[in-house]
Amino acid sequence: MPEGPSIVILKDLISDLHLGKPEVLEVAGNVNTIDKEKLLHKKIKDFKSWGKHFLICFDGFTIRIHFMLFGTYLINETKKTPLKLGLTLKNDQLNFYTCKVDLLDGDVNDHYNWKADIMSEHWDPKLALEKLKETKETYICDALLDQDIFAGVGNIIKNEVLYRSKVHPLSKIENIPTAKLKAIIKEAQRYSFDFLKWKKENTLIKHWEVYQQKICAREHKVTKKALGKTNRQTYVCNDCQKKYQ
Repeated sequence: MPEGPSIVILKDLISDLHLGKPEVLEVAGNVNTIDKEKLLHKKIKDFKSWGKHFLICFDGFTIRIHFMLFGTYLINETKKTPLKLGLTLKNDQLNFYTCKVDLLDGDVNDHYNWKADIMSEHWDPKLALEKLKETKETYICDALLDQDIFAGVGNIIKNEVLYRSKVHPLSKIENIPTAKLKAIIKEAQRYSFDFLKWKKENTLIKHWEVYQQKICAREHKVTKKALGKTNRQTYVCNDCQKKYQ
């Protein structure tokens, strides 16, 4: 599943095309969750990202694309995979595959809290701390995947942040000291931007300290197990990561 930094990369790639506010000349794909005709000959006002959502903003509505587990996109290219949504512009083509497409009516700002987006300039760590403390019985491994608190954080970021913060995934929020919660929040943002940098350099995997590793960065054994209510694959070093209880 693409995480927040990967969606920012898509937004940046489109920004590099210098499209301005292009008109949609043709709409293709097997999408049945929106009226494709509504997009035809409309001008795109902006491209945004929020967490794991890619947003194509028009006047009065926004197309939301969620890449789920296996979603992909191509710019000025196609492939044999069935096309979910394709937009033909004057000089470029945007194609989206194996994704969920929805239409949001009204102003996009009414649908999203930008303070919750880990990659946004409006990200608010104080708000994240407040929300964390409201979910005191939640495991920290589940809380990091809560998109209302950490929009854009996915399983890779979750694992790396907890390892680097030296916190066991099955520590409950109520048992983790406030200072440590603040450290986790700070690390979540820092690692997300490192993720973005390394992803652009094609070096992300080289920097994994625990995710998909058998031995951690400090040379201890890593345990792999589906943990938390989210039941997501989690990598834990029981030597490095403290369980607060």
